[in-house]
Amino acid sequence: MTAEEILQKLKNKQYAPVYFLQGEEPYFIDLISDYIEKNVLSESDKGFNQVVLYGKDVDISTILLQAKRYPMMSDRSVVIVKEAQMIADIDRESGIKQLEAYLQNPLPSTILVFCYKLKVLDGRKSLAKTVNKHAVLLTTKKLYENQVPGWINGYIKSKGLQISPKATMLLSEYIGADISRLANEIDKLTLNLKPNQTIDERMVQENVGISKEYNIFELQTALIQGDVLKANRIIQFFEANPKNNPIIPNLTLLFSFFTKLLCLHASPDKSEAAISKSLGNRSFLVKEYLLALRTYNYYRTTQIIHFIRVADLQSKGIEGGNMTDGEIMQELIFKILHPVPEEAFVF
Repeated sequence: MTAEEILQKLKNKQYAPVYFLQGEEPYFIDLISDYIEKNVLSESDKGFNQVVLYGKDVDISTILLQAKRYPMMSDRSVVIVKEAQMIADIDRESGIKQLEAYLQNPLPSTILVFCYKLKVLDGRKSLAKTVNKHAVLLTTKKLYENQVPGWINGYIKSKGLQISPKATMLLSEYIGADISRLANEIDKLTLNLKPNQTIDERMVQENVGISKEYNIFELQTALIQGDVLKANRIIQFFEANPKNNPIIPNLTLLFSFFTKLLCLHASPDKSEAAISKSLGNRSFLVKEYLLALRTYNYYRTTQIIHFIRVADLQSKGIEGGNMTDGEIMQELIFKILHPVPEEAFVF
């Protein structure tokens, strides 16, 4: 089942005895477990009938001891096991046998929730098969980069609001596929908005900590336009404000831009429609990429991607000695704006 399907059933008070929430994306696991924790029982019932356990502190027998208790003055009880991947005996035969026996005959009045984060059960083993057969199973995956804008638009729409394409791009490029952080930033953005109001670029810049003039997107534009003065001003701002402009995310965004540009160079169809489609139908980016195609030919683009890889190694201390992040970025931008002759360059 998907997270949306599980949530809808919970909202309709269609409860299952056991939920096993696993996978790489913790946001959806927290979304479901938090909903159960906050909404299944009334506040007066939670004191006696709701228990939250942590995997590092318990074993399977302790969890099942709680799950097998009948509710007190209530129709049901809730047992939530957070960080369930840390349960000591969940991979041991003794623990597996106990858990499988309970899954096959759970107490109907108990809602038992396992939050098994950043991992999945081994599908070849019996426990995974038993969970799949007898529990509500959710397996989450990290969103791919091209899925992030769609998720943002859907999340905004679910709040009865709208968002401009450029604002979506700013959020997806600046924050990336960290769904928990995206949801948190969007929640802050939408706190004081009216129904059907549109979130625009200005709102994102003001509320997500992106400087209007000195950010990675403006740097990218300056590089495309060959604006040496503006590019250096932005780099100086980054160096003076390292906390708000960490080097790794900035290198990641530059790498993403130039790898997309390399793909466009290799594409036989460079029409505006084809470029828009390859960029996820973000037509407002087409002119920027067309200019970039003219500014940086195929060879220059491959050269720049190499320079970004070197900068990444320098930022991690593998190359570059004791260079600061500011010095690394300054050197990178100089290399991007001042091409090395092909005959003098060796990868």
